[in-house]
Amino acid sequence: MVKLDVITTRGGDAGETSLGDGTRVRKDALRIEAMGAVDEANAALGLLRVQTAGEPEVDAMLARIQNDLFDLGADLCVPGTGDDRLRVTTAQCLRLEGEIAAMNAELPALRSFVLPGGSPAAAAAHLARTLARRAERAVVALAATEALNPEAVRYLNRLSDHLFVLSRRLNGNGAGDVVWVPGGA
Repeated sequence: MVKLDVITTRGGDAGETSLGDGTRVRKDALRIEAMGAVDEANAALGLLRVQTAGEPEVDAMLARIQNDLFDLGADLCVPGTGDDRLRVTTAQCLRLEGEIAAMNAELPALRSFVLPGGSPAAAAAHLARTLARRAERAVVALAATEALNPEAVRYLNRLSDHLFVLSRRLNGNGAGDVVWVPGGA
């Protein structure tokens, strides 16, 4: 189990931090950028959970996703793709796909692109979606330079889809969606 007694270590004062395997890297390294972007997405999910506190099913989904994002952070903090380290799994990606399909089955088909907005909860879901996309871009950039668990990119790609569909659900199953009107409002 994790035990954190000392939070301020001063170990990063020179612009470096430690990875899960003890390797020291610069705080502006691609891996640290990717881990930070995943952390930002997780923080946005925390805000979304505040907006959806009265919906136990949504809260349970978001709680699982927040835990998954911590798993993803653990995956990213240890270089490589194998061994017995905690890694994001295919099962986690498949769970997201199942939740997307279940939510989407209740929604009307789209006839236009959806703008971020509508209810406060839907707007929060859209913000979380954009941060999940940022995390995906950062992980893709890292994967271009070194081997990563391929499920990491897949998970983030599914997560942004999940949050888009969830935003529509939170907008009264699409009734409150703000749709794009090309060329003007």
